[in-house]
Amino acid sequence: MIRIVGRRRGVLTWVPAIAGLCLLVACTKGNGSTTDEESVAPPAVPTSTVPTGPVAPLTGLPIDPVLARRPVLVVKIDNAPKARPQAGLIDADVVVEEEVEGGITRFAALFHSRDAATVGPVRSARSTDISMASALNRPLFAYSGANLAFQNLIARSPLVDAGVDRFPQEYRRERRRPAPYNQFSSTPGLFSHVPPNAGPPPVLFAFRRIGETADAATATPAAGVNVEFRDVVLTAVQYRWDGASGTWKRSQDGAPHLDTGGVQIAPRNVVVQSANYRDTGFTDQSGAPVPEAELVGEGEALVFTDGRVVRGRWRKTSPEAVTEYLDSSGAPIRLTPGPTWIELPRPGKTTVVP
Repeated sequence: MIRIVGRRRGVLTWVPAIAGLCLLVACTKGNGSTTDEESVAPPAVPTSTVPTGPVAPLTGLPIDPVLARRPVLVVKIDNAPKARPQAGLIDADVVVEEEVEGGITRFAALFHSRDAATVGPVRSARSTDISMASALNRPLFAYSGANLAFQNLIARSPLVDAGVDRFPQEYRRERRRPAPYNQFSSTPGLFSHVPPNAGPPPVLFAFRRIGETADAATATPAAGVNVEFRDVVLTAVQYRWDGASGTWKRSQDGAPHLDTGGVQIAPRNVVVQSANYRDTGFTDQSGAPVPEAELVGEGEALVFTDGRVVRGRWRKTSPEAVTEYLDSSGAPIRLTPGPTWIELPRPGKTTVVP
């Protein structure tokens, strides 16, 4: 059940420059990658309503033809308090937030149209990742270890193993951070191991044309959304609409969610996909049960786009099928071209702020 609370009032006092694909971190290098040492403004969104060249399947924006032909790279990134701030999240086309042990969450960052010179901290795989990424047409999968059962699942899955055990030369430890929250990589390095049989991803979402507003017939105004991942601890996530930038500014645990360059996470779209979790029968080092999100089937979905929310359903018929997001009439929900964050909370853990 989705709860609705009163509109939040007040003025947001810090608005980062956000446009186009997503926020950038640091100075852009010749290979299109970025560093995490300083922040610069991203390229402007094209004013034309119809792209004239290739369109990125994960963002709906124009893409370099060379990048359009490469596969997706999925990087597992930690979100425990000691893992923050993270590097590379603002360069991802799509980020999926899943619950792991005890109410802590972890990210699966999907890179295709952009690169990140530094990405991490990279952490271990979970069985949820298999169902989430199997629809991506043999994506590279970067992670830092897994238990034997999950490792065997990866070996049998349509994911291409790009983990630290396979390519240790592409990973490094950051001495200023405590282990295990200090392992980082780079997307150019990981993309250098693309196998010949890996191809570009399918289109994950239906997008509106650039500059087209959300359909008022199916979407209602929304100031934001609150999402909870609660168990032994609470990970509280908030998104608030910022009309000046056309983005949903993310906070967690009561503070703006900043990357290593000090830029706030702010995607164009937020998809809340309510999912049940099952106990895998495994525990982590602290003894907490390891859950798995049930992503095959259907359930409630909320899509936040263009300052509005569309209430609908998600549907995924098999691990290899692309998840559909449908409105009350059964039509695909259309998103704003740009980056998207997908939240996977348990049912009843979402509050819409109208």
